[in-house]
Amino acid sequence: MKLHLKNCRYIDMRSMTVRSGDICTDNGVFSYVGESAPHGEYDRVIEMNGDLVIPGFCNAHTHSPMVFLRSFAEDLPLDRWLSEAVFPSEAKLTPEDNYIFTKLAVCEYVSNGITSCFDMYFYPEAMAEAFAETGFRCTFCGAMNNFSQSPEMLEDCYIKLNSFNPLISYKLGFHAEYTTSLDLMKAVSQLAHKYKAPVWCHNSETKSEVEDCISRYGMTPTGIMDSIGMFDFGGGGYHCIYLSDEDMDIFSRRGLTAVTNPCSNLKLASGIADLTRLKEKGIRLAVGTDGAASNNALDMFREMYLCSVLQKLKYSDASAMPAADVLYAAIVGGSEAMGIDSGFIEVGRNADFAVIDMKAPNMRPENDIVKNLVFSGSGANVLMTAVNGRILYEKGEYFIGEDIDSLYRKAEKICERIFSDK
Repeated sequence: MKLHLKNCRYIDMRSMTVRSGDICTDNGVFSYVGESAPHGEYDRVIEMNGDLVIPGFCNAHTHSPMVFLRSFAEDLPLDRWLSEAVFPSEAKLTPEDNYIFTKLAVCEYVSNGITSCFDMYFYPEAMAEAFAETGFRCTFCGAMNNFSQSPEMLEDCYIKLNSFNPLISYKLGFHAEYTTSLDLMKAVSQLAHKYKAPVWCHNSETKSEVEDCISRYGMTPTGIMDSIGMFDFGGGGYHCIYLSDEDMDIFSRRGLTAVTNPCSNLKLASGIADLTRLKEKGIRLAVGTDGAASNNALDMFREMYLCSVLQKLKYSDASAMPAADVLYAAIVGGSEAMGIDSGFIEVGRNADFAVIDMKAPNMRPENDIVKNLVFSGSGANVLMTAVNGRILYEKGEYFIGEDIDSLYRKAEKICERIFSDK
């Protein structure tokens, strides 16, 4: 689709400055960014009246189908939350269930200005169909552990899903050290070397996770993974709350990305990641919501706010983790982690963007637009979200190829079946 966004403002993510002009898209990419677009034929010309165009948020850690567990298991510590509520419920899911729940998650993503996600869950083939059909961009991460999937399945998905659809890609990965045997982790490392590919997993999410790993191997999760060559071709970890200085040195040396998930970490009382220290060591940062079961919203505005204010509290320093650094992590950091060509409004880049209502009272006055986004913004400010140049959400309407009310009914019916013997 050829779009012409007239008289808009947009953020230059390299300088974190706001510019004015026109933006055009063609064949899924930005085709013009500048003061005044040339005349031409467009499928749609949209008068923006000074509203703000931002590169779409790149949600760098998700479990999309877990929307079915939203508000289901509350006020439980992580171990009981997993063993008593999450795992038994997930065992009842079918590929078709995950297909429906993935579409529901997409609706929440796009209504919050999110244009891509980095997802880890089972039945990825069914999920890939849902993402492709809705027009949403997803990078998958392998979810293998001792109880599901296998190195053979991981390799099969790596081959199939990296050629399935231009919107879909797949990274090698596994759930976490504490759910995955050393032999299986070594098998993942072998695949990383075979394909010269990065590896991703949950890493150092809780204090007990790290302590138990040290008891098993005499090393932290990051240490044991690095010792078997897991990160020879890069990758990263989700959560990364309890990284030691040595772990951070490994992250820095290997060029790994730490994906932070502050809302989930607070809700499960896991802890606060030391983003300030990670940044000081030059470690790449990205931001993710985690799943709706532990968040409970798929809202990057809330994540950004927490990313900054928690560091200010942690360090008793109101200057810690500036808004511009957080916005960069939530957009560019995520796109780089996923390996997608988004994150910047530049000619030739993926036309993944969101439009922010600058006439809303929480966006005024415009003393600093970047700070307004991080500290004042919310999904209510998102007027439009487009992926690959295709508008998927606009002013409360969803254009994902399926009626939203029908989708709600299908999701509720599945939940009735799963929770019938709760």
